[in-house]
Amino acid sequence: MNRKNFIRSVSMSAAVIGSVSSASAASESSDAQAIIPPYLKPGDTIGISAPAGYILDKEIQPAKLKLEEWGFKVRIGYTVGKRDFSFGGTDDQRANDLQIMIDDPNVKAILCARGGYGVTRIMDKLSFTRFREKPKWIIGFSDITALLIHVNRNFNTASIHSKMCNSFPENWASAEPQIQESILSIKQALTGTKMKYTIPVSPMNRKGIGTGQLIGGNLSIIQNLMGTNSEIKTDGKILFLEEVAEYLYSLDRMMMNLQRSKKLDKLSGIVVGGFNRLKPDDPGEEFGRTVEEIILSKVSAYSFPVCFNFPVGHQKYNMALKCGVKHTLTVREDTVELTEI
Repeated sequence: MNRKNFIRSVSMSAAVIGSVSSASAASESSDAQAIIPPYLKPGDTIGISAPAGYILDKEIQPAKLKLEEWGFKVRIGYTVGKRDFSFGGTDDQRANDLQIMIDDPNVKAILCARGGYGVTRIMDKLSFTRFREKPKWIIGFSDITALLIHVNRNFNTASIHSKMCNSFPENWASAEPQIQESILSIKQALTGTKMKYTIPVSPMNRKGIGTGQLIGGNLSIIQNLMGTNSEIKTDGKILFLEEVAEYLYSLDRMMMNLQRSKKLDKLSGIVVGGFNRLKPDDPGEEFGRTVEEIILSKVSAYSFPVCFNFPVGHQKYNMALKCGVKHTLTVREDTVELTEI
């Protein structure tokens, strides 16, 4: 495959966690467009916080420099450089730092420094009262999936699933094109570009056209949110999925969970991203099914479109996706397009 052509187009064309109230009710309608936070303009401030894994100050410098090059101001949270074993500071420190970013009206977007485990440990400590009054973009992926899904479910507010600070290259000029393209898509999403992705077809795709809010992220995080007030709402939506470092049987178990919990029943489409660095089966315990076969088996009773090999996930090609924003997924024999409406 010609990697330069893999992406052919990015079109220019009271603590609130405890109450799922009117904001959540507003998100019940599958046709409702999400609340779109104000898009950023030069001079706006982006905050950087580490609500999950720890990161050193020097590791965020490439991201800080690139954001400033784009014309934004950068405010670095005090959890950057903090460490409590694998976390970016204690639970209270991470919650407080993120809360400061949420509440500060001068911070127009929050870029999470990295993933790793930790966000779900602090979500019940957060208040989104001011977030509801003045929504802002929350940006990240992997473990940050929990936060993106939470604001979609409870406040019907859009967010951005994308690379984070630890993915910005030290030397931009020598970075691989797919890394550059992925990072530049963050700027495009943040500043209001209507996103359109056209990708190569896969023989495993299922044809069709579907329209709805785009929502999703890391499969294991989505599963772990089940039964909580952060549980994903999927009716009428396009679900995108990615995963890393799991066994095939674990992927099947997680997809079975989505099927049995009826999260697949009323979808408008599925976008399957990278399922990378999968763990090998134990000898003699081979699962015997591919990722594509696992997913298609769980959606065989439905007719919505399905596409594979979308550039999202734990990989070099991890393009920015606007969660909660309406998209159309078009899967034909000769083309696949995901287009923001």
